[in-house]
Amino acid sequence: MVSCVASYLYFLKQTCCFYFSIKTSNLFENPTLPFFIHHFSLMENPFNLFLLTVFISTTAAAASDQITNIFGANHSFFLFPRNFLFGTASSSYQFEGAYLADGKGLSNWDIFSHEPGNIVDGSNGDVAVDHYHRYHKDVELMEYIGINTFRFSISWARILPKGRFGNVNIAGIKHYDKLINALIEKGIQPFVSLTHYDIPQELEDRYGGWLSPQIREDFAYYASICFKHYGDRVKYWVTLNEPNVVAIRGYRSGIYPPARCSATFGNCSSGDSEREPFIAAHNMILAHAAAVNLYRAKYQGEQKGSIGIAMNTVWYEPISNSSQDKQAAQRAQSFYMNWFLDPIMFGKYPEEMENILGSLLPEFSDDRLQNGLDFIGINHYTSFYVKDCLYSTCVQGPCISKTEGYYLRTATKNNIPIGEPTEVDWIYVYPQGMEKMVTYLKNRYNNTPMFITENGFGEMHQAGSSINSFLNDDKRAEYMKCYLDSLVSAIRKGADVRGYIVWSLLDNFEWSSGYTTRFGLYHVDYTTLKRTPKSSAQWYKQFILNFTSFEAVNRSTS
Repeated sequence: MVSCVASYLYFLKQTCCFYFSIKTSNLFENPTLPFFIHHFSLMENPFNLFLLTVFISTTAAAASDQITNIFGANHSFFLFPRNFLFGTASSSYQFEGAYLADGKGLSNWDIFSHEPGNIVDGSNGDVAVDHYHRYHKDVELMEYIGINTFRFSISWARILPKGRFGNVNIAGIKHYDKLINALIEKGIQPFVSLTHYDIPQELEDRYGGWLSPQIREDFAYYASICFKHYGDRVKYWVTLNEPNVVAIRGYRSGIYPPARCSATFGNCSSGDSEREPFIAAHNMILAHAAAVNLYRAKYQGEQKGSIGIAMNTVWYEPISNSSQDKQAAQRAQSFYMNWFLDPIMFGKYPEEMENILGSLLPEFSDDRLQNGLDFIGINHYTSFYVKDCLYSTCVQGPCISKTEGYYLRTATKNNIPIGEPTEVDWIYVYPQGMEKMVTYLKNRYNNTPMFITENGFGEMHQAGSSINSFLNDDKRAEYMKCYLDSLVSAIRKGADVRGYIVWSLLDNFEWSSGYTTRFGLYHVDYTTLKRTPKSSAQWYKQFILNFTSFEAVNRSTS
């Protein structure tokens, strides 16, 4: 009898956790439960315990129906681990503005965006959304949603206007001190990237930026300054954001700075698309390693933080079940993502790259590369089909060249898209891609801790669009729900994922798209810079509220 009672008590505890998490979320009220608890002597009469369990289970099931109406059948917020981070993201160039304020130097994006033809709407990030001057208000917007982490990047050129060839800009140091303190005061953990596409233009002019080994020393020097000044409060560091995108768009297609490419790959004044992406990538990998080794040797023991890298990820689905197309999908991952993660984790480039590229790949001589991160940041938005072009004939299209891996990337199969198309031409809604991507990384890299460092839904700013058309962004909320459900599925199968960060808090400057694409949970009027919450901000707020309510009840009863 005692063991039966113990079993019932355990089940009752779990059911009560569920019940009270819903009750604290104000989804329903039931005044009769206190009567049951007060008048039933549970241990003296186990049958009363059974009746109470049935009662709570029934009312909890009713609440579950109400949750289903709001969040969908999976009730994802109940299934994330304790201490899970929910946040939003930004980057210095896209948000801050103040591009010459308080001693900041010019970055590569300051120069690039001012050159005619580089940004589709002719805009730049001189003002952006003026986060530099409005960060206090923006932190209040974060507090309203209820996030517990905010991912932002430090402007390298704001801290070191001339790299290691000049002085530290104290005004820049103080700005990020104030931002970090403002976040912590609101219970929001800073999740900090050292660079998010931008580097001081001084380094580009002096020695060619990422094409020179000298940048490794510059990056380590810059990282050390950041660790020294902010590491007592920053517990999550990202060395590089999407270095694969920097290498490909900066040195293969030339659509990002420094705008280098060969004539067959883009319209650039100089460059070598066959070689330079691999040189730049090699220096980024070694710069990452230098920062990680420095952090581990000098700062991590005392500061107790963790350090990783954030990769742009795409789920590549074989277009058929043929072995050639399956190999092509694996090759696509190796030439896009594993290109960086394999050297960082295993000390060498992927076998598929070595077999195809041979001497085009630089060699590693530093055995300190292995296990060179504490977590993997996953920026994930979309998925594509992949067709083999190594053993099969392909028409012209994306990624078919030798340096890209001999595969054809396509969004359609038999004229049917892989997922619902969106207004942003590279985003297809394929939620399964999230689970598949996370599971792939789990299996390849021994379930290294992971964070979803970006996931978001974009809409195009059409001429004449009303503000209401952007505020009523139900598609964004649905996108987030579906991708969170998919993420939960991966977590339930053992993936060590510790956070989910939405791109983005605010509409902002979206690189070569300028201000034509909106990803924010808050709408920004680019004339007045007024921030207005969209429906998706309200949805995310309610999602987080229910998660934190459930977590709090779980803690109090454990």
